[in-house]
Amino acid sequence: MAIIAGERSGVGKTTVTLALLAALRRRNLTVQSFKVGPDYIDPMFHSQITGRACRNLDVILTSEDYVQNCYAKHSQTCEYALIEGVMGLFDGARGKDDLGSSAHIAKLLNLPVILVLNCASTSRSIAAIAHGYRTFDPQLNLSGLILNKVGSDRHLELLTQALEPLGIPILGVLRRQDQIVIPDRHLGLIPANELSELNQIIENLADLGEAGFDWQKLLPLLKVVPRKIELEKEIETSNLNKVRIAIAYDRAFNFYYQDNLDILENLGAELVYFSPLRDAALPENIQGIYLGGGFPEVFAEQLSANLPIQSSIRAAIEQDTPTYAECGGLMYLCEKIVDFQQNTYGMVGV
Repeated sequence: MAIIAGERSGVGKTTVTLALLAALRRRNLTVQSFKVGPDYIDPMFHSQITGRACRNLDVILTSEDYVQNCYAKHSQTCEYALIEGVMGLFDGARGKDDLGSSAHIAKLLNLPVILVLNCASTSRSIAAIAHGYRTFDPQLNLSGLILNKVGSDRHLELLTQALEPLGIPILGVLRRQDQIVIPDRHLGLIPANELSELNQIIENLADLGEAGFDWQKLLPLLKVVPRKIELEKEIETSNLNKVRIAIAYDRAFNFYYQDNLDILENLGAELVYFSPLRDAALPENIQGIYLGGGFPEVFAEQLSANLPIQSSIRAAIEQDTPTYAECGGLMYLCEKIVDFQQNTYGMVGV
């Protein structure tokens, strides 16, 4: 039960987190992952590896109580748990404090922090960085370091000599490598369900994790400590009429928070999934439509060509079917989308 944090964005905390998850799963261990902040794409990769829905911990969108309850509820269902941080350790919603940051979540949940350091183009200076992060907030428990982008044995020797006086355990060493590349585009990583080579990437990440981490030191930090928790009482829905909600879910639309879907089901909704890319019509007997975010601009040509589903959605909305659309889902309801090559494609047009 620890937070994987970075000194800043781009230091490799997502790669480190995925390598940890992949190696744990290779050992047939159950692991629950979490992600600090409002993020859809990184949690998709977590879930592909663990087989469990990654949960977002965001005190801005929810509350401190919600984050504490969410973490307690889902971490207690497995052997190991870890949280991927956001940006740098102390980067949050404001400059004057750590609101919404990885540090905020670490203190809120009373969890140790494992700090990922980008060691490229530095040697002894790495000790000053680690010292600063450990002393900046005395309430934090910085329990170990992972050295990323280490260039050579000599480079590692210089780094370890510099860090030795601080007494902070080194929990992992990842060498510079270009064998594992997760492609990205304008909003970050390309979602997991678009990558044909995903299984090989996961195997490579597991190899990286097996070789790069000190598992004797790491496993105790990631082990779930049993806690006595009081789960929220679920609403009794057996006597209620189920409300069927059609939810767009495919490669074009897949930005959803699992907690939202769980809450809908707990309130008596029956969630029925459909694909605006492939299906010819909405599911039958629905009382609502939910069009989440995604990348309709990437699949605009295919979406535009599926006129039957567009007609089905348009007719349902014109008949006052309650519809919630956000981000890419809202774009899909517009008259047209112009892609990055300036090609224009017709959409639902409501």
